[in-house]
This record gives sequence, structure tokens and C-alpha cells, in this order.
Amino acid sequence: MTSVTATNFRSNIKHYMDLVIRDSQEVIINRGNEAAVLIPMDQYNAIKETEYLMSSKEMETTILTGMEDIRKGNFEEVDIDEL
Repeated sequence: MTSVTATNFRSNIKHYMDLVIRDSQEVIINRGNEAAVLIPMDQYNAIKETEYLMSSKEMETTILTGMEDIRKGNFEEVDIDEL
């Protein structure tokens, strides 16, 4: 993770975009007492997908129950070609 001032970011935007896109690094852009974070698009999409899935209490419960079942070994393996 890299932290820069807004002025430095503006002056070197290509460099910081390359860090994010090519190297999957997050860049924190500081502006006084505020800050923003620049992240790769796939990371942003994963965050938004998680946010969407967890926005429904029923879906959240289903996912968490499924994860617990997997952790406990309570599942049955199937061959996807047989479905």
C-alpha cells in the first residue's frame, strides 16, 4: 500500500495508476484531513459483489451457514459433468 499527497498524485498519476493496475497495489491519496483510496477494478468489483450479497439478511445467513458446513466437512462432492 502506498500513501501520497493529492499534489504528488496529480503530478505522478501515471506512475500511481501503473502501481494499482499492473501491481495490484492500493494507493491512499491524502488531502488534508481527508483521504481517498485507488484500488484495482477487480478488487472494487469484489467489494461491491460482497456488499450486494450481504445486503440481504437471508442471503448472508445462507452464505455463512454454507461456509460453516464446509468448515465442518458437511458437504457432498459431485462431478459437475454429472449434473
